[in-house]
Amino acid sequence: MKTPETKPSEIETRADFSYIRYAQCWEDTEVLLGALDIKPGDTCLSIASAGDNSLAMLAAGPKKVTAIDLNPAQLALAELKLRAIEHLDRASNMELLGYSRSNRRTEFYNYLLPYLTPDTVRYFNLNKALIERGLAGSGKFERYFAIFRNAILPLLHSHCSVESLVTPKTLVEREEFFEKTWNNLRFRLAIKLFFSNAVIGLLGRDPSFFKYVDRSLPEFLSESIYKALVIQDPAQNPYLHWILFGEYRGEILPFFLRAENFEKIKANADRLELKKASLEEFLEGVEPGTIDCFNLSDVFEYVSEESYRNTLEIINDRARTGARLAYWNMLAPRTSNSESIKRDQEASSNLYAQDKTFFYTRFNREVKASSC
Repeated sequence: MKTPETKPSEIETRADFSYIRYAQCWEDTEVLLGALDIKPGDTCLSIASAGDNSLAMLAAGPKKVTAIDLNPAQLALAELKLRAIEHLDRASNMELLGYSRSNRRTEFYNYLLPYLTPDTVRYFNLNKALIERGLAGSGKFERYFAIFRNAILPLLHSHCSVESLVTPKTLVEREEFFEKTWNNLRFRLAIKLFFSNAVIGLLGRDPSFFKYVDRSLPEFLSESIYKALVIQDPAQNPYLHWILFGEYRGEILPFFLRAENFEKIKANADRLELKKASLEEFLEGVEPGTIDCFNLSDVFEYVSEESYRNTLEIINDRARTGARLAYWNMLAPRTSNSESIKRDQEASSNLYAQDKTFFYTRFNREVKASSC
């Protein structure tokens, strides 16, 4: 089929890609893996971001995962994580990346130098303080949460209340705690102000990312926070733990660093390739009908409806029949309504209900239909 002419990515012309925006992936890994249903031998495409979810995809044994990003800083971070998994043990990874305390991070980085590309070495040699402080907190988005954690949260709740929030409880106990203790007037006000589109654009993401948004994030957050703190178990939510404490507790860890997954990922590390490219640019060089799985993060949040539809046409051409797409909507509604790529309504809804990240309004699992 004829596909639209590929142009430079729309977001490429509007946003600054010179620094780490995301030091961790803030899309639920288990939701992603459930949607993609990666099988041994699959060829996968992934938005690199911080690298966590691209690495996690290796646990399923695909033939290849190509992780792409426009941001050289994100690719440097993803490469450092990849080489760390290849050449260091799990405990050393935890130290290097800032998930556990360490005074050996520079030592680990120096050990990895022979395995890193010149661009990655150049970036981190200019930004060694990021490694020394712990890379897990080095992104703009993580610094935004640190402001909330250190400056805002103490005005809303005592340390005892914060600890109590993540203490295991029954559903009834969680609801009572939320209504009587957590969801006070100060907390509701903070959500409206600190998590407004303007503030999160300035301090957390990028103002240009909200160009196609006509909805307010706080309008949605009250419902999603209830889901995260009451319907789900906060004690088991690693994303919430980082927001509240700037660390992970015990084995409540990102998927790629959990003991049961680490060695599987390590064994398949040579199957991950990193490339600097926009989604459109990368797909232009791909043979039709060759990709089985697409981790598209929330990339369509930042582009017009027309750009989204055009990119979906290109994806349809490059995807193998039965290929699975996974992507999130934050505030800009983007869902396929074509006959060739169909949204799996039931799976999308079920996976969204399990999603432990609570700032997305929708999750999409879509499948390329047979042309017959």
